[in-house]
Amino acid sequence: AANDEEDPDEDEGGIADDELGRFLVTRTCSACKGRRLRPEALAVKLGSKDIAELGRMALEKLRAFLGSLGKEGEAFTAKEAAVAEPLLRAVTARLGFLIDVGLDYLSLDRSAQTLSSGEGQRIRLATQIGAALVGVLYVLDEPSVGLHARDNARLIEAQIRLRDLGNTVFVVEHDREAILAADHVIDMGPGAGAHGGMVVAEGTPRQVMDNPKSITGPW
Repeated sequence: AANDEEDPDEDEGGIADDELGRFLVTRTCSACKGRRLRPEALAVKLGSKDIAELGRMALEKLRAFLGSLGKEGEAFTAKEAAVAEPLLRAVTARLGFLIDVGLDYLSLDRSAQTLSSGEGQRIRLATQIGAALVGVLYVLDEPSVGLHARDNARLIEAQIRLRDLGNTVFVVEHDREAILAADHVIDMGPGAGAHGGMVVAEGTPRQVMDNPKSITGPW
């Protein structure tokens, strides 16, 4: 019975995780100036820019910059082109997946802790599009959260691309355009919380709109 009892002195002298914050200070390193790389690594240039400078660029601008390499006075030698072109093509494709889901404003040096849940989910979505898997069930929980309305169509196109590869994409959404783009809609309700939990209507968006029981349909 004694073994089942908690030892009141077990944590004596320990420091709780939330107390460690008192001893932490965030400051920029005086040696690397926040770039987190040695001078030898920063000495390597791509089109006159080091990797830290590339990491600070917005993804859309970074893709444009990589596309300009080999042009406008940045021509590669034949040997350099043989090495660089397939790598640049692969990097540009991956940047394209991120841009297609509405993340063109992010930069590669952005801390993951500063991303919203919607941004994190869209990054994972872009990764899956690049993986080109088939026969996978994807479940997305409001991926449009925090996304500018002008980029919503690109996000929907990315989801359609996953479907067209031969996957099933199950999306929990309240966005009108996302619902209208769905192949099949399940309208849960009739209200929220304790007043919900039942299938009020289902079918194509048009069938849901024509169902008098659906509160979502008229919207």
